[in-house]
Amino acid sequence: MAKSVERLKSRDLRKNGLSIKEIAKKINVSKSTVSRWCSDIELTKEQIQKLDENQILGAYRGRLIGARIQLEKRLKIINDFKKLGKKEIGSLSGRDLLIAGLSLYLGEGSKKRNQIQFTNSDPEIIKFMIKWFKLIMGISQDRFASNIFINELHKNRAENIMSFWSNVIGMPSDQFNKTVFIKSKSKKVYENSDKYFGTLAIRVKKSSRIQYKILGLMDSLLKANINIKN
Repeated sequence: MAKSVERLKSRDLRKNGLSIKEIAKKINVSKSTVSRWCSDIELTKEQIQKLDENQILGAYRGRLIGARIQLEKRLKIINDFKKLGKKEIGSLSGRDLLIAGLSLYLGEGSKKRNQIQFTNSDPEIIKFMIKWFKLIMGISQDRFASNIFINELHKNRAENIMSFWSNVIGMPSDQFNKTVFIKSKSKKVYENSDKYFGTLAIRVKKSSRIQYKILGLMDSLLKANINIKN
């Protein structure tokens, strides 16, 4: 995720053991903002001892414990809903897969005639749609072509990014078109920039008839009667 320069500097200072108050003064932002930016950073024993000398260890421990408790609560809620989702979704039938893929294509797919294209930055969604194209639409592996879109700031990582997507979808590099570098008006600063892989567009060659089929199915889906049994 793109971070402001101030946020990254605040996090670096926090990792070096400075107090929230000291960081806020140096960066010229509020203490609450610094605290939010750095809430997940744990200090070393030596750094905590230094804060203790400044008589703020107690307050720090309180914030740290509170942050940990809130994080644990959030993670538990997320995990509980994942378990619930797995139970409620179960296995997908062919019809389930058809409708799920159509819904995703409605949101992220091309609606232009004679062109099947699905674009997303989430590897799991891309893998799902590749499976959908193959199993539901009968598209063979050799008919796929891909385009990678990345911020021009990551031009030096282009080969690594292509390798990443190639592994995700099991597609050789010769099925990728030339990578598209997106120019940005504002210069973004990235934390963990090695985790950025841009966006992937999946295209299907010679697909006009299948595109008409998808458009027809989407039209029927949107106009279908809804019959929910209690």
